[in-house]
Amino acid sequence: MSGLEWLRLEDLRPGAWDEFVSSHPAATFFHLSGFAPLFAKVLRQRPHYLAVRRGGELAGVLPLVEMRSPLFGRSLVSAPFLVEGGPLCVDEEVRDALLEAAERLARSLDARWIELRSPIDGRPGWQAGPELYHRFTVSLDPDPERTFNSFRRKRRASIRKGRSLGLRTRIGDDLAGFYDLVARNWHRLGTPILPRAWFAGLHSAFADRCEILFVDHGGRAVAAVMSFYFRDRVLPYYAGALPEARELCAHDVMYDALMRHATLVRGARILDFGRSRQGTGAYDFKRNWGIPSEPLRYSYRLLRVREPPAVNPTHPRLRLFIEAWKRLPFPVTLLLGPTIARTLG
Repeated sequence: MSGLEWLRLEDLRPGAWDEFVSSHPAATFFHLSGFAPLFAKVLRQRPHYLAVRRGGELAGVLPLVEMRSPLFGRSLVSAPFLVEGGPLCVDEEVRDALLEAAERLARSLDARWIELRSPIDGRPGWQAGPELYHRFTVSLDPDPERTFNSFRRKRRASIRKGRSLGLRTRIGDDLAGFYDLVARNWHRLGTPILPRAWFAGLHSAFADRCEILFVDHGGRAVAAVMSFYFRDRVLPYYAGALPEARELCAHDVMYDALMRHATLVRGARILDFGRSRQGTGAYDFKRNWGIPSEPLRYSYRLLRVREPPAVNPTHPRLRLFIEAWKRLPFPVTLLLGPTIARTLG
């Protein structure tokens, strides 16, 4: 693999990484470089954003993060806290070079495994992980009414009910209000909340790609969702709601409003509903819209473990933790949550 020049994100001229990502057909929002400083400064996990240049031109990138967890040990992940990652390359030679570099880096860090949130085929030593998560995507018709009419009858009825109850939607930048909704939602699910600075950092780093949509009832927000835009996609990524939002059908109204806004204002043609694990309420909620899904394929290089780690709620120790977390007072979860959540990417 002669003729390859190795670099890091910090070695490149400003904008070069994202220009390459934007030009690559397999790129995702999660490959953008704006996440790197947030991993380091907010989550205190060390980014290793690798790049390869060949013939003077950027030929491949691989965003890696060195995850350190008291429960699971040290690992390299592309990309933690995000749905996707993995290498973006112009050809297989560059891909193999980046994978070799990742393996060398992992061994030098004494990492237990490497996790790439993308499929890696035909590479010795790499294996596919269990297909725990499914991705849901919706094609958005230029006419939002046609998209609306494609949903199941029960879902359309719920949206109409929410509207009749006086729900109103708006785009806003009340990060404090949004964080409170998300934190309360995660508490009910037994999930430690990420630091407030993570959400503020995303909103700032991706200012032209990030929006928060609120659902109001009786003059106060009862639900909200933070979404990102990449190419022709809108990605609702973080959402939260008060308990009464369920009876108000606020979630249904929220996502219908988001699709309409994304279509008419932002020109989106695909709603990427993100990943959900089978057997969860989020998975069932998306299925009940009649939205098609496909399994997400993640890949692993095991170095000091024998099987892909279960860094998810199916892990026995995590299940006990989740039930205990639900019983903690909400203010306590706000205090302790960010320190724990940083290690659970």
